[in-house]
Amino acid sequence: MSFAATILTLYPEMFPGPLGVSLAGRALAAGAWSLDTVQIRDFAADKHRTVDDTPAGGGAGMVLRADVLGAAVNHALARQPACPVLAMTPRGRPITQGRIRALVQGPGVTLLCGRFEGFDERIFAARPIEPVSLADIVLSGGEPAALAVLDACIRLLPGVMGAASSGSEESFEEGLLEYPHYTRPVEWEGRTIPEVLRSGDHAKIAAWRKAMAEDHTRSCRPDLWERRGGVRGQSASGAQRDE
Repeated sequence: MSFAATILTLYPEMFPGPLGVSLAGRALAAGAWSLDTVQIRDFAADKHRTVDDTPAGGGAGMVLRADVLGAAVNHALARQPACPVLAMTPRGRPITQGRIRALVQGPGVTLLCGRFEGFDERIFAARPIEPVSLADIVLSGGEPAALAVLDACIRLLPGVMGAASSGSEESFEEGLLEYPHYTRPVEWEGRTIPEVLRSGDHAKIAAWRKAMAEDHTRSCRPDLWERRGGVRGQSASGAQRDE
């Protein structure tokens, strides 16, 4: 059974977009995953197909109406009742690699894409919707975020990536950022590939990669390092460092 992706959006023409090429595109053509776009505007009740209105209490912008969103989500749940519904919003919890892996284990996902000032808050109380975000940034709409979430899912589907280890030896899989990579030429602009990577000693290479991943995580993402149990200011070897 393929991984079923349903997108609730005001701009269905944005899909599959970049997901129609490269690994994701080949997997789509091969049937490893399917894509269904649903136009939110089709669930508007008036002749103008209105999907938004002014914010209660005043303020700039427009807000997506709960009645229209509710009808669109009902439609998606009726078609794919086992698929979780994720709303792309900067007010959501940042999505993690662990959550992506959990999604891939299921039958698929429905992604609700916001626009304007966002969603009428009542939709989250009335429907089983999980608000998620990519990062502490604001986009013009949820579609680019939905594309990123889908890409993260599709690449982990069985057979999509060539090497079985490609999905496990990368950033966030062990609570760490990934170790640095090198390739030919051995020397470039006076800089050489680290000697250990040319040694052929697989145990030393594995140890070097683990140490580099830990050091890079500590320096670039101290939040991840502390969450993993590391100590701020301490290197992977255990030595204290000055900040």
